[in-house]
Amino acid sequence: MLKGGMQGMMKQVQKLQADMERKQQELRNKTVSEESGGGMVRATVNGQKELISLEINDEVISVEDKEMLEDLIVAAVNKAIESASKMAEEEMASLTKGIIPPGMNIPGL
Repeated sequence: MLKGGMQGMMKQVQKLQADMERKQQELRNKTVSEESGGGMVRATVNGQKELISLEINDEVISVEDKEMLEDLIVAAVNKAIESASKMAEEEMASLTKGIIPPGMNIPGL
């Protein structure tokens, strides 16, 4: 049984909740950037998976290449969201290390 019984466990859960809320705030301020088209389009996403900025190189802005530009934008944003997800998972995993058994999925973590 856990040290301190049920009361000790409740304190650990409350601390974990507070730590998770703090980490979520930190993730809002952390960003990742990804490129597509060899740097023609660059997307920046925060740890909450929100698109923060999108940069498009002047060379690809052309009416004739509209579909290619749209594809590059989608690719850059998707890469950035994937990187942000990985960053958030790693950050949250550092909080639950040793508390939640490996492989156990808990919604929101």
